[in-house]
Amino acid sequence: MIALDTNFLVYAHREDSPWHSEAYRCVATLAEGRQPWAVPWCCIHEFLSIVTHPRIYIPPTPLKVALDQVEAWRESPSLVLLAETEGYWKHLRAAAEGGRIAGPLVHDARVAALCIAHGVRELWSADRDFSRFPGLKIRNPLAGESLREYSGNLQAGTPFAEMKDQARENAVREKARKKS
Repeated sequence: MIALDTNFLVYAHREDSPWHSEAYRCVATLAEGRQPWAVPWCCIHEFLSIVTHPRIYIPPTPLKVALDQVEAWRESPSLVLLAETEGYWKHLRAAAEGGRIAGPLVHDARVAALCIAHGVRELWSADRDFSRFPGLKIRNPLAGESLREYSGNLQAGTPFAEMKDQARENAVREKARKKS
């Protein structure tokens, strides 16, 4: 089973993303296929938080539109939504200790632990931080590379770096707009 991280959902939804077309195609292929695919519930929450945030996107996605997008994904009969189960804690602990995480990386450990606990064979993500979690294959189809093999720093032009840059630029524009 393939699982999707938040950034794939954001790129597939936001038409202003430079990776929209490819991410949309990836999600549509999974959603329309017969093989099970997965999204951790916490990634759904994070998707809603990101696309509706006025400091990340100008204009942000209206909440109703974002909720309707989630409903559209949920209509896929092959979608499996991943949630914590009885054995989840051992996977979270192993991910946290094995990944030597702290602070915001706890969320990534949660996603990794959910995927491992549910037998996900591959997580599609543009976030290279997932490479720190053993036991989970990470792939970025948008870049055509395995993130486990990617050892460089985030480079301008990569999807995750671009998302951070876009958020920073939007915050600066919004601050300037409020001053004027």
